[in-house]
Amino acid sequence: MSGFVITPGSLRQGGRAASRKAAGGNTWLDWLGQALRAVTTRRYLAEMDDRMLKDIGITRMDASQEASRAPWDFGPRPM
Repeated sequence: MSGFVITPGSLRQGGRAASRKAAGGNTWLDWLGQALRAVTTRRYLAEMDDRMLKDIGITRMDASQEASRAPWDFGPRPM
């Protein structure tokens, strides 16, 4: 019997992704997905108006700095 657990999230990911995650693996596809999410969320951040930025507690300068980071730069921002 395998140690895999099927969840709704793993069904959406597909068989290989689910088994890879269950096995604890980290592949270039995982990295690529993370980079694409970073690019997308940073683009959304750059498009927010001042009211929206104030609601989430960051300044326009913070948003601009975050949006200008490289796609592979996932770590916390240097202070």
